[in-house]
Amino acid sequence: MSYRSQPHYQAYNQPWNSRGGYGNESIIDRAPPEILHMMDAHWYQYPPMDPLWHTILGIFIAFLAVVSFFGNGMVVYIFSCTKTLRSPSNLLVVNLAFSDFCMMFTMAPTMAYNSYYGTWVLGAFACELYGMFGSLFGCVSIWSMVLIALDRYNVIVKGLSAKPLTIKSSLFQLFLIWCHALIWTLAPFFGWNRYVPEGNMTACGTDYFSKDWNSISYLICYASCVYMTPLLTIIWAYYHIVKAVATHEKQMREQAKKMNVASLRSDGNNTSAEYKLAKVALMTISLWFLAWTPYGIINFSGVFDLLNLSPLTTIWSSVFAKANACYNPIVYAISHPKFRAALNKKFPSLVCGSVEQQGGDSASAASGVTAVTTEDKSSA
Repeated sequence: MSYRSQPHYQAYNQPWNSRGGYGNESIIDRAPPEILHMMDAHWYQYPPMDPLWHTILGIFIAFLAVVSFFGNGMVVYIFSCTKTLRSPSNLLVVNLAFSDFCMMFTMAPTMAYNSYYGTWVLGAFACELYGMFGSLFGCVSIWSMVLIALDRYNVIVKGLSAKPLTIKSSLFQLFLIWCHALIWTLAPFFGWNRYVPEGNMTACGTDYFSKDWNSISYLICYASCVYMTPLLTIIWAYYHIVKAVATHEKQMREQAKKMNVASLRSDGNNTSAEYKLAKVALMTISLWFLAWTPYGIINFSGVFDLLNLSPLTTIWSSVFAKANACYNPIVYAISHPKFRAALNKKFPSLVCGSVEQQGGDSASAASGVTAVTTEDKSSA
């Protein structure tokens, strides 16, 4: 018997009644029997969602998929095929775009397909894989951003005294990122928490309703290592970046005033590029945390009974978390001068606004500012 001929699918296609459901049916009653053991009793209190919401969610996640595929694919292509952008620092950027691409590639088609049926129809193991991939690529993305921030700190704050990032060290960092993410996301397969259907049952994630210490300890440790530690590290790095740049600019203005000249800089582009790089990275990271924070709140609300989690609220927080895969290419396309220049050369019709011509990639631009800073201080 096909899924579409089963009673609960036929019930789903009956008119939506005035009581907000299909008789006494709950949202779990529509799920295939083979995954019922994965579902928490919390969801039995909710009737099936209005089919219109499933349609909206399916269309929205499909739209995000198109934006992510095109945007991240373009970032990977431009950074990989443009010689001036193939630097150790930009390997982290390419890894970020690749992770975001994979996030939406594994999440969007599956969720759109399940939205068509109104519940998870792909079986228990596919649900576990779905939850694992979402966690894996999310973890890789955030730690890629952490290393991008630390690289900016290394170049801007430490300057010439810093150990330069090489291709070998950059690849080793990427290896550690993926190993770290795999450890956390494979743990539920070995009994430390588990992946289960959530929200309107068209997506899967970690189990945040089980009250046993095994499940709770995983969520606490995961949040500490994949959310709080990266957040604090990024805040620390960018605080010192902004402080270093601001201090240097103040010294330059004071020195110029003593010499009765407008500026000591023969080329102001490097400084503006440094500010732009910090803004781009900070904006990207902020958008990531704005996307994932609601889902983090959902997880802890389930663990500690802080909020009454409805299917609609839960599934939208999950979708907004996935939407972070669309932000990064947009930010880089708009604000990264060398990326815009390369994009203008290869696909001029895709560039909006004027293109700034600037020599050197992001790493060399940062190194240039640091070198100027050191020279200015010694001459002063």
